[in-house]
Amino acid sequence: MTRYNMIEKFESTICWDVIIVGGGATGIGSALDAASRGYKTLLLEQYDFGKGTSSKSTKLIHGGVRYLKQGKIGLVKRALKEREILMKNAPHICHSLSFIIPAYNWWELFYYGLGLKLYELLRGDSKLDRSKYLFKKKTLKYLPGLFPLGLHGGVCYEDGQFDDTRLCINLVQTAANKGACLINYARVVSFIKEQGRVVGVQFVDTETGKNFSARANVVINATGAFVDEVIKMDEPKASNFVMLSQGVHIVIDNSYFPGRHALLVPRTDDGRILFAIPWHGKVLVGTTDQPVDIPVIEPRPLHEEIDFIINHFNRYTHSGLTRENVRSVFAGLRPLVKVPGYDKTKLLSRDHTIWVSKSQLVNVLGGKWTTYRNIAQEAVDKAMYVGKLPRRQCQTETIRIHAALESIEMPHHLDIYGSDAAGILALQEEGYSSQIHERLPYTIAEVLWMTRNEMAMTVEDILSRRTRSLFLDAAASVEAAPLVASIMSRELSKSALWEQQQIIAFSTIAANYIA
Repeated sequence: MTRYNMIEKFESTICWDVIIVGGGATGIGSALDAASRGYKTLLLEQYDFGKGTSSKSTKLIHGGVRYLKQGKIGLVKRALKEREILMKNAPHICHSLSFIIPAYNWWELFYYGLGLKLYELLRGDSKLDRSKYLFKKKTLKYLPGLFPLGLHGGVCYEDGQFDDTRLCINLVQTAANKGACLINYARVVSFIKEQGRVVGVQFVDTETGKNFSARANVVINATGAFVDEVIKMDEPKASNFVMLSQGVHIVIDNSYFPGRHALLVPRTDDGRILFAIPWHGKVLVGTTDQPVDIPVIEPRPLHEEIDFIINHFNRYTHSGLTRENVRSVFAGLRPLVKVPGYDKTKLLSRDHTIWVSKSQLVNVLGGKWTTYRNIAQEAVDKAMYVGKLPRRQCQTETIRIHAALESIEMPHHLDIYGSDAAGILALQEEGYSSQIHERLPYTIAEVLWMTRNEMAMTVEDILSRRTRSLFLDAAASVEAAPLVASIMSRELSKSALWEQQQIIAFSTIAANYIA
């Protein structure tokens, strides 16, 4: 899968059934859904696939325990169903993870246990283990970093974990295998209209500066946090449909919170849940809920958000964590559907809405990674009706994601590549087995593989999304950037000037990830 081949496919196609604007979870999911129904499908993403919110999640595939308290039974039940589908279709990326909720009062054991029994009741048939009560000794065995004073015990349950952008890239590959054309670094600048109806888009290939137009029966706006900006390209006087909430996470070494189990604190000072989750050999801790007025592609974590997470983490552990111990910090924007009378983002639902404008533009509002497939199905169903496309049923519930393998025996960090790991191992055997940095597990072979097969076009694409270097150790990723730029320059036939520009551009972005 190369960008050159995608551009070639685009230029050989006169008209599309469906054009999708936005290359995050919902957009790529919609491209897979539409292509698998047999529709000629084009997806355009102005940056890289998953560059925005879709790469900055809490890395969980879950129903959302806290939504039970809010009475969002339908959302929880639908999300739990989608969790099972995703774990079945992408077993190389999605796996089970045990969570422990510590109880520092006896009544909390009963309260949390009862809530989790309802959670299990809603999930129906599942391969995940049932929840169980833990005495204090067992709780501390599972979470050796937990603060023991006043602890009575805990409740253990299982949910799903994944790597968001690895799934994102594999979904791109799956959609491409089904016939979709997906192009990154393709910025839509305007809509083509006839008699007041959207019939296509004008876009710029930001790699070459060339302008293109594309026509289709129907256009889907799946731009996440930027959905209102795209709606205003269609209707300049339109009101905003979403509120934005910023969520921050920090990443620390697992020596500060050892073990294979995750911590869940049900309520922080701002009413959110705090997670401490093993992830790629590190620990991911978060998150926050900070209202934001204007969407930006690289949100900056606020100092008070970082301090909030560290302070809450230290309340429940004896790590003595400080800013200096944080390997990386990142922020993502949640697009939440506005509800009249609600001005606090933490109270807004993580559910979605699909709205069709007067010009017949199909707009997807809100949503979350866990339910991406279900949202995509509804979006394509709506597009099928709006675009008067042949009626065809959704196929994605049973489509295996690219590289899916039930089990694989290889070095631990390669297992997430599934069947593609064989190609990476072959490159390592050719002499490309050196790590790109001593604190990062990734090798030169992986950089080569991603540049040749996964449409990586920049150093940031490699270090942020094809690998997770920037999220695991921001300082180490900056130090690895010159080597990655050199490798990519040779592969993409770029100049020495391009190398320097890439190093500077990546270092500028990475500065926001250093606490």
